[in-house]
Amino acid sequence: MAEKNKSGFHTVGDTDMEEYNRKIKEHRRKVLHRTVIVTAVILLVLTGLGLYMALRHYENYDIMSTAERSDTAATHFTEFQGNILKYSNDGAFYLDAANELIWNQTYEMSSPKLDTCGNYLSIYDKGGTKIYILTPTKLVGSIETTMQIQQVCVAEQGTVAVLMKKDKAAYLALYDREGNSLAEGEIHGQNGGYPIAIALSNDAVKLAVSMININEGSVKSTIAFYNYGTVGQNEIDHCVGVNNYDDMVIPEMEFTSNDRMVAFGDTKAVIFEGAQKPQAIAEIAMDENTKSIFYNERYIGIVTGNEDEAVTNHLVVYDENGKLVMEKDFGLDYSSIEFLSNNEICIRNANACDIYTVHGVYKFHHEFEEELFEIIPGKLKLNYTLVLKDTTQRIRLK
Repeated sequence: MAEKNKSGFHTVGDTDMEEYNRKIKEHRRKVLHRTVIVTAVILLVLTGLGLYMALRHYENYDIMSTAERSDTAATHFTEFQGNILKYSNDGAFYLDAANELIWNQTYEMSSPKLDTCGNYLSIYDKGGTKIYILTPTKLVGSIETTMQIQQVCVAEQGTVAVLMKKDKAAYLALYDREGNSLAEGEIHGQNGGYPIAIALSNDAVKLAVSMININEGSVKSTIAFYNYGTVGQNEIDHCVGVNNYDDMVIPEMEFTSNDRMVAFGDTKAVIFEGAQKPQAIAEIAMDENTKSIFYNERYIGIVTGNEDEAVTNHLVVYDENGKLVMEKDFGLDYSSIEFLSNNEICIRNANACDIYTVHGVYKFHHEFEEELFEIIPGKLKLNYTLVLKDTTQRIRLK
């Protein structure tokens, strides 16, 4: 038993101290147990909420703001660095979601086309002779060519490659972002092949040229790679690789990153990779039922016709290495399909829009009373900008 000392306090014996420590440990275990349970419940709730939000389907939205616009019938819209690029035959306007003007550029073009890379945009007149090089803040340079422009590619520092034609000959030119000529010359394919498409790497060091050769009824395509860096200096005409394909036409190519390029033929897509001398690393088969091809820096999408009349379209998405990511059937009679800047897939026509995630989740469907021209994702997952006829709306899905 504890004894009372002269000061009036009790001394604690060994047995009492052990009991005291046991109770403290038991209390700590209970607190830890409750903490673990509460933490687990919170994590389960957050995980469930996250899954619910990720898998949820939306068909309506709240309008956060509306801005009125006035457009001509020939106006086109696209996203550039999170804002709206509005362009037509007589000029381009760069606007924010509130329809506030950032810059405008006047011109006269019969067939205005665009190419973008990073913060640089080129607007050129296909079949004409004029090129403008712009950024999100201003006009940087302009070019007047001496031959008809077939295609323009811009690099991330503003360098542009231009494929041109004169009579039956094809020419290639390189310009810096201010419009100063870097190189120009006639380009010849193997055995008389004629260039039909080009692709420029992000750093403007590598250039790919697709050439077609038709001989006695047979079609042969060639992809030639040129390197304008130190590696290419040791090669004839800077050519560091040639790839031949029988019975295939390759009308479109794109460097999806600095060292990766995709060539789209009528029977397959070929993925190339290489920092200096690109080599084919994967192929994606296509057939005569292919309806659309779209891509961005990370994914390649292909739409084919579906034998099921109720669900007329079949969508397949591959990653940058050619590996299957997602397959999905959809029935929307569409006029446009694209990857948005957040990697979501937007399928639309003039009055309806479907949005899928890259993993196949059907995120959004809506039918509009006004004609829909463009949809741009916002900084938050549920926020978008709608470019409709005569109005621009900032919305939030609900």
